[in-house]
Amino acid sequence: MVVGRCILVTTKCFRVTVRTYWSPVGSAFSVPQSKQFDIFDKNVGLFRVPELSTPAGFQITQDRALRDAEELVKKACSTPPGPETVRIFDQLSDCLCQVADLADFVKIAHPDPAFREAAEEACLSIGTIVEKLNTNVELCQILRQLLNDESCLNLLDAETRRVAELFMFDFEISGIHLDEEKLLMRGLATSMHIPGDWPGCAMSVRKKALDLNVKLLQLNNQFLAGCHLPNKIERRVLPVHVCHSFAQDGDYILVSGLNGDNPDEVVREIAYRIFLYPNAEQMRCLDELLACRNQLAQLVGYTSYGHRALQGTLARKPETVMEFLKKLSDKLSNRTAKDFNMMKGMKMKLNPRKPDLMPWDHPYYSGILRAERYNIEPSLYSPFFSLGSCMEGLNMLFSQLWGISLYAEQPKKGEVWSPDIRKLAVVHEKEGLLGYIYCDFFYRSNKPNQDCHFTIRGGRLKENGEYQVPLVVLMLGLPNPTRNSPTLLTPGMMENLFHEMGHAMHSMLGRTRYQHVTGTRCPTDFAEVPSILMEYFANDYRVVSQFARHYQTGQPLPKSMISRLCESKKVCAAADMQLQVFYSVLDQAYHAVHPLGKSTTEILKETQKIFYGLPYIQNTAWQLRFSHLVGYGAKYYSYLMSRAVATMVWKQCFMKNPFDRIMGERYRREMLGHGGGKEPMLMVKGMLQKCPTTEDFVDALVLDLDPDFESFFMDS
Repeated sequence: MVVGRCILVTTKCFRVTVRTYWSPVGSAFSVPQSKQFDIFDKNVGLFRVPELSTPAGFQITQDRALRDAEELVKKACSTPPGPETVRIFDQLSDCLCQVADLADFVKIAHPDPAFREAAEEACLSIGTIVEKLNTNVELCQILRQLLNDESCLNLLDAETRRVAELFMFDFEISGIHLDEEKLLMRGLATSMHIPGDWPGCAMSVRKKALDLNVKLLQLNNQFLAGCHLPNKIERRVLPVHVCHSFAQDGDYILVSGLNGDNPDEVVREIAYRIFLYPNAEQMRCLDELLACRNQLAQLVGYTSYGHRALQGTLARKPETVMEFLKKLSDKLSNRTAKDFNMMKGMKMKLNPRKPDLMPWDHPYYSGILRAERYNIEPSLYSPFFSLGSCMEGLNMLFSQLWGISLYAEQPKKGEVWSPDIRKLAVVHEKEGLLGYIYCDFFYRSNKPNQDCHFTIRGGRLKENGEYQVPLVVLMLGLPNPTRNSPTLLTPGMMENLFHEMGHAMHSMLGRTRYQHVTGTRCPTDFAEVPSILMEYFANDYRVVSQFARHYQTGQPLPKSMISRLCESKKVCAAADMQLQVFYSVLDQAYHAVHPLGKSTTEILKETQKIFYGLPYIQNTAWQLRFSHLVGYGAKYYSYLMSRAVATMVWKQCFMKNPFDRIMGERYRREMLGHGGGKEPMLMVKGMLQKCPTTEDFVDALVLDLDPDFESFFMDS
């Protein structure tokens, strides 16, 4: 079935012309996508970038970006300080980000190794250029002159001033503001072996900062790759009955994960011990990564990397994060103990010979308890959650909250990287086209096993007065449709779809003038708020009942099944949250003031004892698999703090009526619409009509663990 395409045949030249029309979003996702390009169609290139019809195009785009950047640097340095300065800086940022962001996605998602390799080279090249620009003294002086001149500042509105300050922050964290006097006061000149020729001293420090940034790019990539490498062990040393649970490579067994949901405890224990067995090279990489981050932070004037990373966030500083995590841990302690006792009781019932609860037991027995208590077998739900119906549900929700509709659009030849990619136009009832979402939803070999949102191009107001609409990609790992069945989602998949769509709507609705703060380009502990809030909509029967229909019979999903599903998530939820607290505290400990005084494994062991409760297992190093240390270094707590904010927004603004248009518009006006162009706490305050405290965040998380007695009694 071909959806939304009109094929016109011109008999004179026998050429087929394909015209694109928008189609209903639900039907577009209900059937396999048909791609029928005319042989005469031109390859428009990835994301309609003409040069990217081949891998060699990345070199062309980065060369052009470099030339444009050089011209914009000259323009910025010759323009009198004022609002135009900020616009030029943003234009400079945009010309580089349009290559870097696109390449950042292609290097992990494109099925063609040649494209991935070319994109990787482009990422490194543009990253190096950015770091050099961040140490360009003349550029920095232009911006500092603007921010230090009261008469110039008075010409800037709030958003423009914030963007200018963010650009200055980028300069400062690269060490450009350091001078000889500050170095002397900090006593760094001697310790860093900087030569005594003071005129060149500051330049040496700036070069040191640049070198550290470049080195960090390489260490981040190396550590991230190591996080996902399997460990192997000779097959002969394992019990025969467990070998079938793992991949095999000749005489070796490959262990590439924790197998946390395997019912065989021996399999779970073996997977835990082998997958987390310390790798000396990965350990060296992590130690060097943490030391390098600390050295850079102290070089540019921060006490620790944590202080540098949290600048401008909701939490603002590590001390606030630790206060939040400790108070949360204290309030969770009794609930967590009850959860662990429930798991232990279940383990004694199923495996009385090994009654002690171990780290590899937590995910398995919490799942068993949920299933036993609420009968939430995913196969009972999936027939009601076809991908097409879920997309139609999102479309209806967005229409009621914001007057937005999603329309399927046929991609052009060469525009997408796989034939199963869907392209959605996001259209507002009055404002028109807001942007495009490329939906990379389906499983394919060698595709990263992660659900995530990528900004390909940020929105901004262009010099000619037109708006540059954003382009984003949503990546999921859903099963492919078959001849007899559409793609059917488990409840977890459905919730993940809503979560990622929350990010996408942030990108679409954050229509800032500057791409530097577009959409999700905001502090990490605020960026997860829109996506987590969407999870609440995904678990509300009033929303789900709008679209959940059996794909064969049309029968609506019974309310009791949704109630059971929602309440099941609260079983052992305190222990699950306690685990997140442990990870967050560990992240803070690694990014505290160096030297750490102990190995990363010793720190993990101590932190696990205090903030988790289940025993540390000798000869394991979970931190070497902690991939979030790359993208969320010193900011892993963001998931918890964002959930606290989202919980407060849901309960105060949407729980009474999830389709409230007035609240939807307020949500857009106060939070989504600003992207990163406003301080996060001011956005939260505008939405909640108050400035929440650390205690408010903690209480929101803990109280949300309580059962919904109305649902409980109704289900009973």
